[in-house]
Amino acid sequence: MAKNTGLARGRATAEGKTQIYTGDGKGKTTAALGLAIRAIGSGLKVGIIYFDKGGDYYNERKILDSLEDKGLKYLAFGMPRMMNKRFRFENIPSDIEEAEKGLEQANAWLKEDFDLLILDEINTTVRTELLKTEQIVNLLKQKPPELELILTGRYCPKEILEFADLITEMKPIKHYADAGLDARKGIEY
Repeated sequence: MAKNTGLARGRATAEGKTQIYTGDGKGKTTAALGLAIRAIGSGLKVGIIYFDKGGDYYNERKILDSLEDKGLKYLAFGMPRMMNKRFRFENIPSDIEEAEKGLEQANAWLKEDFDLLILDEINTTVRTELLKTEQIVNLLKQKPPELELILTGRYCPKEILEFADLITEMKPIKHYADAGLDARKGIEY
């Protein structure tokens, strides 16, 4: 992908921040994607790495594919978890291998010329025992100062929260899933 001119990393602007979207409420990935769209609209180069989101049922990726020529690059790591509109919660060995591959890719992309990098669901990988807190902390220590870095997912460990310049906690007040409604295409995936 060609490097953006004028707004690519290395420009004389404010230092990039680390943002965390966490909590039990819906909307963490949605908020990160909204920020990605805003950044692309501003001519910034955006990278997204999906952790533990394998499978082809995440419909936002159909739109993300069309933004590659606008400065977006994304990769998804993880085995499929959705079966019959329900999520599989137990880990299989391939889930851990995929998380390790995603972390390796994130470390590589820290060295590329992204303006904004989103690590979707990386926070949750600690709680689900796919990655260790120390692995993510080591990644955070490598963040270039000009890069805006977004981490999403529930259960963000306090050691990771300490690196944040902005923390948003999504809090559920009411959710239709509590009444037994299955995930809906175009809304939850």
